Amino acid sequence: MPQRLTRAEFRRWAEQQPDRYERIGGEPVAMSPERIQHVRVKARVWAALDRAIATAGADCEALSDGVTVEIDEDTDYEPDAVVNCGPPASPDATAAANPVVVVEVLSPGTQSINPSDKLSGYFRVAAVQHYLIVSTRKREVVHHRRDGNQIVSRIVNIGPIALDPPGITVDIADLYPGST
Repeated sequence: MPQRLTRAEFRRWAEQQPDRYERIGGEPVAMSPERIQHVRVKARVWAALDRAIATAGADCEALSDGVTVEIDEDTDYEPDAVVNCGPPASPDATAAANPVVVVEVLSPGTQSINPSDKLSGYFRVAAVQHYLIVSTRKREVVHHRRDGNQIVSRIVNIGPIALDPPGITVDIADLYPGST
């Protein structure tokens, strides 16, 4: 496996790989295979974001995994869902141009990795206003949001989650199968 790659080199290399990768510090990092519960929750997250955008009439698009958020010259993350606002992305784009909401659905292998490793990275991107970390083990979302120069965090296990900007709301019940 190549060691340090530029963004362009990484994209060319990753297109030839059978598995998915992120680029951290210029190095490819394999993404773990997904379990069914992870896929279920991830699909519900995307659907809830898509409905919320339509309901609010926001000038945004909900994108599922596979879309890159470019953190800096050496790091590209691939979250489970992104709300990209502004003009629609080009059909050939691989990165979100204006990622306002970023969502990671935790899997057993990432329960302790994503929050500490990605929180500061996502908020280095000026467009990112919200970072949601969605648990698959329990009905819980950690909502980090930009508030001026601070990042405010809260744990939500019931009710709505306001994401402003871009002016949308998702309800925790919509993210978990069988929840009311």
